[in-house]
Amino acid sequence: MHVLASIPSPRVKPAPQTSSIRTQFSYFPSDDGTDENLLILLHGLGDTNVPFARLGRSLKLPQTATLALLAPEVIPFLYEEAFQWYPSFDQLGDLIERPNPTPALNLLKDVLNHLTGECGWPPHRIHFFGFAQGGSVAAEACLQWWRRELELSSQSCATDKQTSVRPLGSLVTVSGPLLSYPTLSKSCETPVLVFHRQHELKNGTLDAFRKGFSRVKDVECVGEGMPRASSREEWQPIMQFWSEVLGRRPADGLYEVRTGVES
Repeated sequence: MHVLASIPSPRVKPAPQTSSIRTQFSYFPSDDGTDENLLILLHGLGDTNVPFARLGRSLKLPQTATLALLAPEVIPFLYEEAFQWYPSFDQLGDLIERPNPTPALNLLKDVLNHLTGECGWPPHRIHFFGFAQGGSVAAEACLQWWRRELELSSQSCATDKQTSVRPLGSLVTVSGPLLSYPTLSKSCETPVLVFHRQHELKNGTLDAFRKGFSRVKDVECVGEGMPRASSREEWQPIMQFWSEVLGRRPADGLYEVRTGVES
């Protein structure tokens, strides 16, 4: 048995820089002073990052900083601030049945590169929470990250410098289906919680998640929209999920004990 005191990343992370994130955002470090996890919150169609920034802070997840992003595109012809993650309406104002999320995925790719690079966040400590369109974009971003990791690992094998495939920490999507039917050489190892209302998801939606991700939990509730702030019952499965996937850094002066590890 060996006692290790190694710390994989700084306890307090640098704040994201506006010069590296091409949209407005609200960032708050953890209330307890230890930035072990980062929860990225993505709002739904027609909303902004402001209420989701408030939500992130109100959750008070231990050792968890929050980052609420604003979708990059304004919904046209509206008199109020309303944003979309990708073009969602045709010229007649009807919803596009097969939207192209590329603009949002390019944005999130840059955000993740900045967070894992300059800000020092390990990928497995970055967690997504998205509502509706934001949930769909978050799910596709997790798959996009995983595909790139698989590619990098494959390239490293070819050069005898094998690197591990690093999944993101977790995904909670509320009423947000995948926009694609994933085809992967290996299922994404990011744990997923799909929260939805009764009769809300189309046939095959959960099959698509289980095709793309190796660990998917399905939670169905009555009602509509986001989990109600006043409903402990609706938030309980989400909070339980986070208790299983969020990291926990030992307090200063304590050591993590591992067995069978070379010092």
